[in-house]
This record gives sequence, C-alpha cells and structure tokens, in this order.
Amino acid sequence: MKVFYIRRGMVYKTILWLLIGAIFIGLGFLATRERTERTLSPIYQGSDREKKIALTCNIFWGEEYIPRMLEILQEHDVKMTFFPGGTWVEDFPELLKSIDGAGHEVGTHGYAHPHPDQLSKSANLRDMQKAEELIYQAIHKRPKLYAPPYGEKGAAVLKAAEEQGYSFILWSIDTIDWQRPSPEVIVRRVVGKAHNGAIVLMHPTAPTVSALPQIIQELKKQGYQFVMVGEMMDGMTAKTAPEKKK
Repeated sequence: MKVFYIRRGMVYKTILWLLIGAIFIGLGFLATRERTERTLSPIYQGSDREKKIALTCNIFWGEEYIPRMLEILQEHDVKMTFFPGGTWVEDFPELLKSIDGAGHEVGTHGYAHPHPDQLSKSANLRDMQKAEELIYQAIHKRPKLYAPPYGEKGAAVLKAAEEQGYSFILWSIDTIDWQRPSPEVIVRRVVGKAHNGAIVLMHPTAPTVSALPQIIQELKKQGYQFVMVGEMMDGMTAKTAPEKKK
C-alpha cells in the first residue's frame, strides 16, 4: 500500500486559493445582480435639475374624449406621451394615427391589460409583442416606452420589458382621474404636486379634458416646459426612486 504525504503548507495554500476564488465569484455575482437591478429599474421621473414636465395618457377606453384632448394640446402647443393598449388599437387604429400624426409620442400599454405580476416573463413578452405589432401596423413605428397596467413592476414584467428593449415608465404624479373626480380636483392634484422632471399619469375622461387647459396654463405660468417622456429621458439619467406617496 502506498502512503501519500501532503505538506501542511500546500494544504494552507490550497485553502487560501479556494477562499480567494470564492470571494471573486461572490463579488462577480453581486456585481451582476446590481447591474441587473439597475437595468430593470422603473422610471418614475426625469431630472430634478430642469423645469420640465411630461404629461402621459394611458388608453384602453375613453376614445370619445381623445379628439378634444388633441385639440387642446394643439391649441396650447403641448405634446403628450400616449400609451395605447393593443385591444384598443385593434378597434381604433385611425385614432392612433391621429395621435401620431399630431406629433405626439406613442408608447405601449401592453395588449390585454392583464395584471403583469400574475404572469410569467414569457406571458408578459407575448402580451407586449402582440401590442407592439398592432401599433406598428397602425403607425409604422415601434414603441420604445412601456407603461405597465396597474403600475405593476414585478421581476417577470421588468425582465420582459428589458428583453423587448423598452424603457419601463411609471409616474411621480397620479391624477387618479379614472375615478372621475371633478376637474378642479384633477387640477389641484397636478398643479399642487408639480415638480421638476414630473411624469403625470392621465386617462381620457371628461373631467380630465375639462381640467387640461387650466393645468397647462398654470404650469406654464410657473415656468414649466412641457416635453414628452422620451425627450425628458434624452441626455440624462431618469430617476428610479419609488413614486411619491399620496
């Protein structure tokens, strides 16, 4: 029988190299996770160094109010970012063409308005891709911005949006206009909380249309410049902190 002797120094060296290797692997894992988390972060607002504000409108209904909304925006020389849903685009492609033709930005709100956090990554991808194809068929442009239904932002929908090449857009000011409060309440919610780099969430409702002219006039008086979300993001790092509590 052969007996092998291992010198103690070699054992210590082996253990040391194993520990060093484990440390480097751990650091690499942490760095990768940090990069992933940073890449997947939702965007709530733009830079707080510039007096700019972006109005956004999610569309799955309310098409009867959109023509007047477009008229108001044109009258005040303001551009908005619209996030249409795919099923809505199927029914109203000509209205989407009007939005795009007026120079407004078109993102996507997904296809069927599911709860994204209840879907797998692949199911979220299918929902996004179906909506994107419909938008492309209507205006021959592919959206670069994605606004998730219900503002849900779980890992699956974030990863799906990243794979689809979207920026993941939320908001820092919520009008809560889907509850159809009075126009005065909507004005207060926007003007009272206005801040540099704000992204304002709206929907096409009657009180929103009534409130829109006053919102624009008041914010212009305060020195705000209206930009679209894509413009707000150009040349700067958008903020990824959670939305302000209401």
